[in-house]
Amino acid sequence: MAGALAGKTMFISGGSRGIGLAIAKRVAADGVNVTLMAKTAEPHPQLPGTVFTAADEIREAGGQALPIVGDIRDGDAVLEAVAKTVEEFGGVDICVNNASAINLSNVETMPVKRYDLIQSINSRGTFVVSQACIPHLKAAGAGHILTLSPPINLNPRWLGAHAPYTLSKYGMSLLTLGMAAELDGTGVAANCLWPETTIATAAVQNLLGGDEMIRRSRTPAVVADAAYEVLAMDPATTSGRTFIDSEVLAEAGGYDLESYAVEPGLDLYPDVFLD
Repeated sequence: MAGALAGKTMFISGGSRGIGLAIAKRVAADGVNVTLMAKTAEPHPQLPGTVFTAADEIREAGGQALPIVGDIRDGDAVLEAVAKTVEEFGGVDICVNNASAINLSNVETMPVKRYDLIQSINSRGTFVVSQACIPHLKAAGAGHILTLSPPINLNPRWLGAHAPYTLSKYGMSLLTLGMAAELDGTGVAANCLWPETTIATAAVQNLLGGDEMIRRSRTPAVVADAAYEVLAMDPATTSGRTFIDSEVLAEAGGYDLESYAVEPGLDLYPDVFLD
């Protein structure tokens, strides 16, 4: 493989479907080794795909795959999964914090158990996965941490509507930007990536807006292509930024944003956290 990421190894949380799988398949075209850690050993009626079917798709795309069934809330399980990755592929060059839970309830109505769940998967999961990968990223000499989380926007529109979810996603971003400062000078970059529009995923279909929102969304490929471009950047000069997918692709050139629309010509829904 002659791509920019040829020979690299990526550890991604989630990745059995949606944006995570799209990213994994995109880098696999360069021959990247991909470990995906997710809980989906069996398909869900509303959420097709498992870590094993995802691994098959990654291999078909040109990469090697190591599917691991596990929960990123379990620190020991994550450490074991990273150790298996190093044993299988020789190291870790890329860490992608993709796994995330969504619940748009406000403070008054959200059950405490649901609050604990989204915090433990989103911000805590980012911490657990990143911490396990950092020693290996530093050893690689030019590693990347990429977190799918938004820019920090204190507009009351986002704080008031669903403060618990906002806290969990901003926690992911703050941890990532903090790691960028912590790892400055080590050769490891830490960045965030967020979509400009809603993305046609099962979460959008089932939890947010149904068929109409899907029609006015972009496909996961837009985030995957943007992630690829970020991961191909020099970590020494790009760390500490929160990227928006469309801006990354416009800067890279050669991408037609209209091609990502589920139904070209329709007005697109902006994603949350973007004014």
